[in-house]
Amino acid sequence: MADPITIKPYDSPAGGWGSAKSLTEILLREQIPLSGASMLMHQNKPDGFMCVSCAWAKPAKPAMFEYCENGAKATAWEVTRKRVTADFFSKHTVTELETWRDYDLEEEGRLTEPMRWDAASDKYVPVSWEAAFLEIGAELRAVEPKASVFYASGRASLEASYMWGLMARLYGNNNLPDSSNMCHESTSVALPESIGSTVGTVLLDDFEHTDCILFFGQNPGSNAPRMLHPLQDASKRGVPIITFNPFRERGLESFTNPQAPLEMLTRSETRISSQYLQVKAGGDLGAIYGICKALLEADDAAGETGRPRLIDVAFIAEHTEGFEAFAASVRGKGWDELERHSGLTRAALEQVARTYAESKAAIGIYGMGLTQHRMGVETVQVLVNLLLLRGNIGRPGAGICPVRGHSNVQGQRTVGITEKPDLVPYDKLKTLYGFDPPKETGLNTVEACEAIIAGSIRAFVALGGNFIRAVPETAMMEAAWRKLRLTVQISTKLNRNHLVHGEIAYILPCLGRIEIDRQPGGRQAVTMEDSTACIHGSKGYAEPASPHLLSEPRIVAEIAKATLPVNHYIDWDRWGGDYASVRDAIEATYPNEFQDFNARMWTPGGFRRPIPAAERQWKTETGRANFVTPRGLSANPDTEQDDPKVMRLITMRSNDQFNTTIYGYDDRFRGVKGTRMVLFMNRADIKRLGLRDAQTVDLVGAANDGVEREVTGFRVLAYDIPEGCLGGYYPECNPLIPLWHHAERSKVPAAKSVPVRVRAR
Repeated sequence: MADPITIKPYDSPAGGWGSAKSLTEILLREQIPLSGASMLMHQNKPDGFMCVSCAWAKPAKPAMFEYCENGAKATAWEVTRKRVTADFFSKHTVTELETWRDYDLEEEGRLTEPMRWDAASDKYVPVSWEAAFLEIGAELRAVEPKASVFYASGRASLEASYMWGLMARLYGNNNLPDSSNMCHESTSVALPESIGSTVGTVLLDDFEHTDCILFFGQNPGSNAPRMLHPLQDASKRGVPIITFNPFRERGLESFTNPQAPLEMLTRSETRISSQYLQVKAGGDLGAIYGICKALLEADDAAGETGRPRLIDVAFIAEHTEGFEAFAASVRGKGWDELERHSGLTRAALEQVARTYAESKAAIGIYGMGLTQHRMGVETVQVLVNLLLLRGNIGRPGAGICPVRGHSNVQGQRTVGITEKPDLVPYDKLKTLYGFDPPKETGLNTVEACEAIIAGSIRAFVALGGNFIRAVPETAMMEAAWRKLRLTVQISTKLNRNHLVHGEIAYILPCLGRIEIDRQPGGRQAVTMEDSTACIHGSKGYAEPASPHLLSEPRIVAEIAKATLPVNHYIDWDRWGGDYASVRDAIEATYPNEFQDFNARMWTPGGFRRPIPAAERQWKTETGRANFVTPRGLSANPDTEQDDPKVMRLITMRSNDQFNTTIYGYDDRFRGVKGTRMVLFMNRADIKRLGLRDAQTVDLVGAANDGVEREVTGFRVLAYDIPEGCLGGYYPECNPLIPLWHHAERSKVPAAKSVPVRVRAR
C-alpha cells in the first residue's frame, strides 16, 4: 500500500524535537521501545558497541546519550524483534520478492538461518552450515582465481576484514572491491600524492582549537549527525563555518541539540554556517580556485605595501613543492571563468578568502560532493593546496578532514582490503604465512562490474552490503549478475542482492555488531577505525536474533577452510573463535600501526595509528607536501554539453536512510513525506523546460554513448538548488549513471553530476 505523499517545507532546525520524534517512531516500529532505548545507552561508549552507521569520531568522554538520530535508527534496524524465517521464504518466490520495495524487504526483519536458492521452486530453502560451506568451497575451487570476486562492505570489523583479505590472497587474487571504491577512493588516491597519507590529519580535539572551518559537499544532518556537536560548539565560539553545497541542508543551517534540556525546552537553535555558498554541481574546483586567486591577489598587495603576508611563506619554502606552478595556474584564471565554473560570484569568493586569511588555524572538511566527480581526485588536491597556502596541515586546530561513510570503511583499507598489491605488506605476509601473495592488481568496484558484464567473473562472495543496488548501470548489471555461477551474501537482513542472484546462491546470516558474540574462546569483541584514524573496541549487548547465526569471523574462517589448501601457519579455527588472536596477527602484519593492539583497543576515544602528515612528515616522492595543479576547472569535462536541456543530476541520501538501507519514505529536512520518487528542481528550470511543480516526469540519460538509460515516475519539486542542477535519491537514480562515468584516477562513480534530460509525460 502506497504511503500518503505530502510536501511541506521544513523550517525547524536539525536535531531538536523532530529528531526525538523520529527516534521514538523507529523504536516502536521495530518493537523495541524499552530494550532499544536501553541498548542505545551503550552506543559509542568506551566499553560499549560502536555505531553500525557512520564513521564519525568517538569522544574520549562521551555524553550520556552518545548517539544521533540516524545512529539510533541503525541500531533499531539491527536489534529489531522482527524475523525472516524459513517459513517466510516458503511463502514467497524470489520472483515475487523482486517486486517488493527495498524498505519492505529489510523491514521484514533479521535473517535467521542459512538459505540456498532452489531453482525448481524459485524459493530459498534452509540448508545446514556444513553443507553450505562444502558447496561454496567446492565451487570456488572449481573457478579460476581471477574469475572470483571477494567484496567487503564498510561495516565489517577489522578482524573479519583482515581474515577476508588474507583469504582472497591465499586463494590467488587481489579482487577485493569495497565500499571505499564507491565514495572516498578519490581521497585514497589524492592525499598520498599531496601529503603522503591515505587519510585525513584532523582529530576531534582540533575542532576545539580551530578558528575557521571550510565545509565542502557533505551533509552532516543526515549522514553524520554527531558531527553537528563540534560544529555547534565552534559556532558558539564565533568560529566562521563557510559551507559550499548545492542544497541548503538544514543540518548546515541550524541545529538544536536533543541532549541539551534547556535547548529543547526553549526551542533555541544554533546557527551553523556563517556563510553558505550554493555552488553548482561540480563547481567546487572552480570555487576553491577562486578562493586561492583572491588570497594570492591579496597577498601580492600586502607584499607590495610592506604589510604582513597572507600566505605562509616560511612553511611553503620549508615543507612544500610545486607552489610556483600552482600559483601561476591560479593567477592565469580569469574571474569570469571562475564564476562560470563555480556558479558563485567573485564577491562571495573574495569574502571567503578574507575570512580564511584572518584565521590562525583552519580545517577543510569534505565529503562525496568532492570525490564523486570525474575530476574528484584533483578537486580534493586543490582543497589541500588551499590549506597548504597558509600552513594549515600538521598543527593544532588545522588540517584536512574527509568525512568517511560506513563505520569501518577506512579501517578495512588499513588491514588489507584493497585491490592494489602495493598497499599490502607483501614481505610480511610471505614471512608470516609461507606463501607468495599475488602481485597482479585486482579489480576495484567499477572494474568488477565491467568484468561481470563482460562475463569473465563466475563467482561473487560478499562480506555484507547490497552491491547490486549500490553500483551504477543497474540494468546491465542485473542482467549480467544472473549469469554468475556462484553468489554468496553474508548478511543480517534481506535485500535486493539476495533476489538478483547467480545459478547457485546462498544467504549466510551473521551476527550483528550489537549482538553478544559467544565463541569457544569466550565472549568476543571486535574493532574498527573511525574517520580520524582512531581504533575502537566494540562488544555486543543484545542477544542474537537466532541461535543459528554465526559471526562474520567464523563464517570467513569456515569458507577459508572449505576452499583453501591446509596452511600450517594459520589456525582458522582459532581465529574464528578467539578474535584476540586475529588482532595479534594484525599487529604482526602492521606493527607500526597496531602496536600493543589488544592492550590499547579499549582506550577511551580510541588509539590513533600514526599519521605522519599530522606531524609534518611528508611520505611523498618529493619528501614534501605537494601543490598539485589540475589540468582544468571542470570537474566533469567529458560530460559537459551545450544543450540547455541537459541537466546535472546530483544523487543523494534522504534523512531516512543510510547508504542503500532505507529506514522510511520520509525526508524530514527537505519536507518530503511518503515518497522517494521526487526530483528537486530550480523554479527557473521548471519554467524554462515547460514543466510545473508536482508534475510527474521521467529522467533520461544524456551521456551520448548509445546506451538507453531511464528512470520513470518522478514528482517535480520546486526547490532552492542552482539552475541547471537536479537532485534525486540514491540508489533509485543509479540506473542513470554510466559505468564509465567515474573519477578518472580513482574510478569512484561520478554520482554528483550525472548528465540527464527531463522528459514530460
